[in-house]
Amino acid sequence: MRKLALRDEILLQIDKAARYIGGEVNAVMKNKEDVDIRFAMAFPDVYEIGMSNLGMMILYDMFNKRDDVWCERLFSPWTDLDKIMREEHIPLFTLESQDPVKEFDFLGITLGYEMCYTNVLQLLDLSGIPLLAKERTEDDPLVIGGGACAYNPEPLAPFFDLFYIGEGEMVYGALFDAYKANQKAGGSRQDFLLKAAQIPGIYVPSLYEVTYKEDGTIKSFQPKYENVPEKVEKQLVIDMDKDYNKLEAPVVPHIKATQDRVTLEIQRGCIRGCRFCQAGMLYRPTRERNVDRLKEYAHAMLKNTGHEEISLSSLSSSDYSELKELVLFLIDEFKEQGINISLPSLRIDAFSLDVMSRVQDIRKSSLTFAPEAGSQRMRDVINKGLTEEVILNGAGQAFEGGWTKVKLYFMLGLPTETEDDMKEIAHLSEKVARRYYEIPKDQRHGKCQITASSSFFVPKPFTPFQWAPMCKAEEYMRRAHLVNDEFKTQLNRKSLKYNWHDAQVTVLEGVMARGDRRIGKLIEEAYRLGCLFDSWTESFHNELWMQAFENTGINLEFYNLRERSEDELFPWDFIDIGVSRKFLRREWERAMKETVTPNCRMQCSGCGAAKFGGGVCYESKN
Repeated sequence: MRKLALRDEILLQIDKAARYIGGEVNAVMKNKEDVDIRFAMAFPDVYEIGMSNLGMMILYDMFNKRDDVWCERLFSPWTDLDKIMREEHIPLFTLESQDPVKEFDFLGITLGYEMCYTNVLQLLDLSGIPLLAKERTEDDPLVIGGGACAYNPEPLAPFFDLFYIGEGEMVYGALFDAYKANQKAGGSRQDFLLKAAQIPGIYVPSLYEVTYKEDGTIKSFQPKYENVPEKVEKQLVIDMDKDYNKLEAPVVPHIKATQDRVTLEIQRGCIRGCRFCQAGMLYRPTRERNVDRLKEYAHAMLKNTGHEEISLSSLSSSDYSELKELVLFLIDEFKEQGINISLPSLRIDAFSLDVMSRVQDIRKSSLTFAPEAGSQRMRDVINKGLTEEVILNGAGQAFEGGWTKVKLYFMLGLPTETEDDMKEIAHLSEKVARRYYEIPKDQRHGKCQITASSSFFVPKPFTPFQWAPMCKAEEYMRRAHLVNDEFKTQLNRKSLKYNWHDAQVTVLEGVMARGDRRIGKLIEEAYRLGCLFDSWTESFHNELWMQAFENTGINLEFYNLRERSEDELFPWDFIDIGVSRKFLRREWERAMKETVTPNCRMQCSGCGAAKFGGGVCYESKN
């Protein structure tokens, strides 16, 4: 019988105790004496958020298919339990065995967004693992990071032993085999790190040295040893049938997760090339999954989980070539069971009215579209590839299909943005509302609700906008208020609603996104001052972060407000994602000329991703 790490009286006094007890349907239990490697897989946020992370679930399933590995899960304890664990000296533990993380061979941490970085230190601290990699001994787990933020690992470099760059299916097997061989040979922690660095896609920060110029920019980034590669190449699945880990029985959360449904990943990558979008560059080339296999997995996952909704996961679902066949199959196959079909990431210009109306039969909800910019000029700058005519036509189809609620996502602070561009956000939203009221009154379904939301632009690594400056928080807020004032003057303002994000969080996200190793001491100082759960509004304390900047002498403006020179060496330049820097610079220059680049299916733009030998780059050759 498993003994829980937390006493009953603790479980009774904390919020959502089910976050910490494990024992869910499809959770994997093994005998720890029967495995060679124990892997603790962590998500640096609460259980409900982490259990919605598809990448984590895929790796959990994949690792546990190996007889010699037992992978267990853990998440950041919420602030109430965090306090108790510190007071009572309770070490952080995994859900499955409830054993302390300190006893494991590996601690893997998924890095999905920049504002979780102080939570990474919380995981280490509560586990009793030294925060700095250089202070760890042979008795400490090896700390490895992966996920979207691992593509600029440098702000977190001081805290990690290794990073995995790419999609997990490819070389974790080789990493585990190398670990076992090193253990068998009696090798040290350092011996293993040297061997791991030779595995494609594995980055070991301690084996590299950085020097800086007088102006604070990077002078050089070099490996310290001969056998350590100068470049780390991302790893990705090319054959989506053969190499993709077939997740058929994901763990079913005890409590309602953020994404409480079956997630069916239909493709990886995106053909579109929006110039602000990091994922669209990182995950090139676009690779589709076989539609017949997806139908099989849908059956298996619904049977194994009992969920009542299927979500089709993709960066741009509309670009999946078999979307209509798949959606109509799912609707027909599961209609009697009342299974809902969720279609995120749809493009307004590629949406089938037929499919929309069929989904509508099951459940009415709001539709979400992302024009990103109000004016056509700005949409051309960011390479969105949408005209106003297409947006309004798509909205019209949605309204005629029975929808009355539409969410529109925009971005403020983009390069070259003018006040006219900002005001066009309100004008475009008004035109969408007007399109609804053009429908004859007897055919409408009450009033419409158009909710427009603005996030603030953050330049991300490996995008054409990686050279761009950001705005100060005050300037972002000025722009949001300007747009809000414009909304108040619109004819259909009662049908319009406008929201915007927190500019202070955006500014910090910008520092983390393009930061170098020196940012590590800022993160550590912010954590020491009490920063935790920074992506949660109720837990975010900007004044503590500002204090951390002051205490460490780090200049926020250096990282955010300057435009980078064309030849500046970036902290992430040692990573090869396939997409060339030359292509990204060319796209930056095209943005400045307001020139649109065709998507990958219309025309190859020579981004460099064809080097991987598959996906959309080779569709016409098949």
